[in-house]
Amino acid sequence: MTGTGPGDREAQVRAEVLARALPYLRRYAGDTVVVKYGGSAMVDTSLSTAFGHDIALLKQVGVNPVVVHGGGPQISAMLKRLQIESTFIDGLRVTDAAMIDVIEMVLGGKVNKQVAGLINRAGALAVGISGLDGGLISARRLQRRAREGGVETDRLLDLGFVGEPTRIDPRVIYALSGSGLIPVIAPIGVGEQGETYNINADTAAGAIAGAINASRLLMLTDVPGVLDGEGKLIPELTAEDARRGIASGMISGGMIPKVETCLEAVRAGAKAAVILDGRVQHSCLLELFTEAGPGTLIRGA
Repeated sequence: MTGTGPGDREAQVRAEVLARALPYLRRYAGDTVVVKYGGSAMVDTSLSTAFGHDIALLKQVGVNPVVVHGGGPQISAMLKRLQIESTFIDGLRVTDAAMIDVIEMVLGGKVNKQVAGLINRAGALAVGISGLDGGLISARRLQRRAREGGVETDRLLDLGFVGEPTRIDPRVIYALSGSGLIPVIAPIGVGEQGETYNINADTAAGAIAGAINASRLLMLTDVPGVLDGEGKLIPELTAEDARRGIASGMISGGMIPKVETCLEAVRAGAKAAVILDGRVQHSCLLELFTEAGPGTLIRGA
């Protein structure tokens, strides 16, 4: 006769959790999920460890995760250490030739391998690459207009080697995922003349998610998601709802580019995108395998 002690009750709770997750496991089996990794989830030790385990678990249950990571704080720290001063225009870092070498070293080297290491230590096989590898991310100089008094002008900003994707060649992603490996991608692109461009990690993740028709783009952030006028989380938006939210001012500030990235990913081929609270442990698993994840899901229709 089996016992009914605390250990047995805990086991029963775990069994119930697995049973409830089963329909979601079936739903995403064989699907590709792009995860943009950054913010608190990247610098908090407990969150980063949990992230590595979550990505490993996704692979083990039949999901194909693709990780795109940022590294702004690490870049700033290295530039400061090398006594290279940063200049910002409209919140964007101006990147000269000397700085892009440092950025490539930090993003494509140290940070990229650290993120892959988190996943490897959790029991999966992750491979760190950058957008330069296999011609994954073709890029051009970012076209951004200056703003004066909050109003966009006709003057183009010169941000140096800050880029935006022009084309994604996903063959290297398919090759790695098909071999049982997890691609971990640094957001660096290559221009027509072989020049290197630093690309915003959100933008790179959105472009990749659209190009490979990902089932989900999960964007880990330091906010709960999209909030309504009363500060309450909006669990789900259609693309049209999101555009109306931007036009009305309900979606404002730093949330606008994140929502626009989600809209572009969905327009380009991703089934849905989620602005996810990366400060919540196991947020990726909660989003994919429970009824209500900690974020805002944006669909194409």
